[in-house]
Amino acid sequence: MAVSLKLSILLALTVVVALAFGHNIWAAFFTNTASIINQFASITPFLLISITIDSFQGILSGVARGSGWQVLAAWANLGTFYLIGMPVAGLLAFKFNLYAKGHGNGVRRACCRYCILSRNSCLYRAAIESRASSSSGEDTEEGS
Repeated sequence: MAVSLKLSILLALTVVVALAFGHNIWAAFFTNTASIINQFASITPFLLISITIDSFQGILSGVARGSGWQVLAAWANLGTFYLIGMPVAGLLAFKFNLYAKGHGNGVRRACCRYCILSRNSCLYRAAIESRASSSSGEDTEEGS
C-alpha cells in the first residue's frame, strides 16, 4: 500500500502543479473566450483540491477491494456521496448561489468523508486481524 500511495501522491502532485501554473494554457486549448478562461481560473483551486483528494480515494478503494471488503467500501461510497456530498452540493450550488463552485465543494466533502471512513475502517480491520493472528499464535505455542 505504501508504494501505491507514494506513486499516487507523486502523480497527483505532478498534475496539480502543471494545472496550477498552466491553467490559462489548459483552458485556452478549449476556448478563446476570455470570460470562460477567467471563470476556469477561479475554479482551478477547487479542482486542485479535488485531484489531490481523489488520488487518496483511489488508493483506499483499491486497498478495500484487495482486502475483500468490497461491500464495506460500496456502502461507504454510497453513504458519503448521497448522504453528505449531494445534499451539501445542492445547498451550496442553489441556496447559496455558488453554482459550479458549490457543487464541486459538496462532492469534495463527500470524497473527504469517504477517505476518512475508508482509512479508519482499514486500520480497524487490520488491528482486529493482527490481534486475532497474535492470539491464535499464542494458543498454539502454549499447547506445544
